[in-house]
Amino acid sequence: MWKNFKLNKFLLFIPLTSLMFCFNSPKNDDEKMQTIMVSVKNTLSYLHYSPKPINDAYSKDVYKHYFEMIDPGKRYFLQSDMNEFGKHENKLDDYINQGDLQFYKLTIDRLYQRVDEIDKMTQDIFSKPINLEEDETLTLESKLKKVPADQKEQYNEWKKFIKYNILQEIESMNSKEEAQKEKKDSVQKFKLKDTIKLEILSPQQKLTKATDEVKDLVKETFTRFKKRKKMDWFSVYMNAYTEVFDPHTNYYSPKDKEDFDTQFKGKVIGIGAIIQEKKGNLYLGALSIGAPAWKSKKLSEGDKILKVKSKPNEEAVNVVGMLSDEAVRLIRGEKGTPVTLTVQKKDKTIVEVTMIREEVAIEDTFAKSIIVNSPDGKKYGFINLPSFNADFEDEKGRNASDDIKNEIIKLKAQNIEGIVLDLRNNGGGSLTEVGDIMGLFMNAGPYVQVKDSNGKIQTLKNKQETPIWTGPLVIMQNEISASASEILAGAMQDYGRAVIVGSPQSYGKGTVQTFVDLNRFLNTEDDFGSLKLTIQKFYRVTGESNQRKGIVSDIQMKDFFTYAEIGERYDDFALAWDKIPSASFQKVNYFDVKALEKASNDRMAKNANYQLLLESAQWREQLDKEETITLNINKFNELMKQRKAQIEKFKKLTKYDNGLKFAMYPAEIEREKKDEVFKKKSEMWIKNLRKDSYLQEAMNIIADMKAKQ
Repeated sequence: MWKNFKLNKFLLFIPLTSLMFCFNSPKNDDEKMQTIMVSVKNTLSYLHYSPKPINDAYSKDVYKHYFEMIDPGKRYFLQSDMNEFGKHENKLDDYINQGDLQFYKLTIDRLYQRVDEIDKMTQDIFSKPINLEEDETLTLESKLKKVPADQKEQYNEWKKFIKYNILQEIESMNSKEEAQKEKKDSVQKFKLKDTIKLEILSPQQKLTKATDEVKDLVKETFTRFKKRKKMDWFSVYMNAYTEVFDPHTNYYSPKDKEDFDTQFKGKVIGIGAIIQEKKGNLYLGALSIGAPAWKSKKLSEGDKILKVKSKPNEEAVNVVGMLSDEAVRLIRGEKGTPVTLTVQKKDKTIVEVTMIREEVAIEDTFAKSIIVNSPDGKKYGFINLPSFNADFEDEKGRNASDDIKNEIIKLKAQNIEGIVLDLRNNGGGSLTEVGDIMGLFMNAGPYVQVKDSNGKIQTLKNKQETPIWTGPLVIMQNEISASASEILAGAMQDYGRAVIVGSPQSYGKGTVQTFVDLNRFLNTEDDFGSLKLTIQKFYRVTGESNQRKGIVSDIQMKDFFTYAEIGERYDDFALAWDKIPSASFQKVNYFDVKALEKASNDRMAKNANYQLLLESAQWREQLDKEETITLNINKFNELMKQRKAQIEKFKKLTKYDNGLKFAMYPAEIEREKKDEVFKKKSEMWIKNLRKDSYLQEAMNIIADMKAKQ
């Protein structure tokens, strides 16, 4: 499942000089796409860190990558289509040079044609009895699959795919039924009040119900597909060109860029409600406490959204059948402006609700901390940083370094004796935040070297001379920790300021990106999107690149990702590792890494939960590499029985408690009384922290460390 894992976070921002090419304002979508193609090509050629020659070899790479993106499962196109498309394999370089849309139009028009045909095909499959007694197998590994030779073969492949989904749905029902049985037996055994609803379905009833579920799923998939505008596929087409330069160079349409900015800043202007799609309709999901939707007292989770009036002087837009992202854009707008939703309540009454848009923070983007009461009687601090977020447009906007500073101040007030900074799953963010965060833990010094395409090297330095935490520091990482995370972990490791704990190595992204707005080259007010462009590579103060190799942990602990193909080194188009001269820096040497490593290794070797977790990770990765699966229900059930026996062995992992005691701050305890959503999130966070064996060991390590005298 992780073979094609990619990271979308990155480092920025680097100012660019103006490029010397311009275009007239396009008049229609075709001219707009043509302009984007040529503009992207020129920007790649002029500004990319390592520009590739736009030739036939490049064309072949783009061709291969494009079909891996639009038909990865080889379910839509026929061999006759691929034969026709193949005539263009060596011409994609010419097309981007000329802004020629013929290949894009040919493939996307054919894709929509095939989707229409397959939609009818699947309806025919569902109209007939589904026989799960046949001795068939489905190929799961796409590299082993062949494009269907004709529509008959395509029909059979879709029939197999549908059978597989039905079998999975039946298995899901069986598992739920068994779980309910266990609960009911437990309740009756201990003579408790029995409120457990247990419905035992016959095999035929399960087959019927599962078939209906999969039928609805397939129908909804095609419905959503047909609603998708052809212009949206153009972004996919352009990314086939850009990602062959390197995996972090991407074209962003205006709406994609808007989504990225929202996530990066950690805030959105709206009503504070999740929008969900169910069977062609849009519904309100969870409402954020204190946000406009919640404050209205007229809206609730489960309301069906019928219309959205985005501006007072505009007509309300009927959103029934609309994609959720389109409706979200109608609901979002400028802060302080009104938006009106017309909804159908569960009792079928129709209500019109007007709200004033407000800034709603995406709390999961920001740093948060908690006090850890260790079994040794000491207090430690745990800080989780999901992203190196920054708001460059609003001087009052939140950024990662200020958030970390605030969390450290709160922890110091609780008299903690060490801090664990968790960068696991942190894909990166703003480069400037790295230096500012480093300055919270140590004195001034260089933290990264940056080299541009001309070979010019710039050393970035933290200028902070008044760190606010000089005690023991552990940084946790895993294979998904990337980019800015790797710069911070690498710098703190090189200085000897922190112990890096976690996966054998991090993701290995050692490149710097910036956004280039394409409409800056056009005489128009239209938005043509942006190119996220790799323009530099970064290096540790030692001169070594993070690219592909990542940061090697001081104390290594394998996890679920260790056995999967995650990281820059697995990408065909990733830039190479290299090295430059070291910068001048002074190590601080706060601790004896070798002694800490030995003590940790001895503990983990005796940690039964950790050993079981590694066994589970290896087993799950073996499952992920299975190339085929049976579609015979008897053989499938036997296979599931074998897997359940194995899963039973790993059930202990879900019940594990690391013994750590967590305490929230007084202000947060008060907030929980008023903010139900915050309370639920806090409870879930603490519940997960208690199951975290890696955090348990991080606390053991920090307890072994001695604060600098």
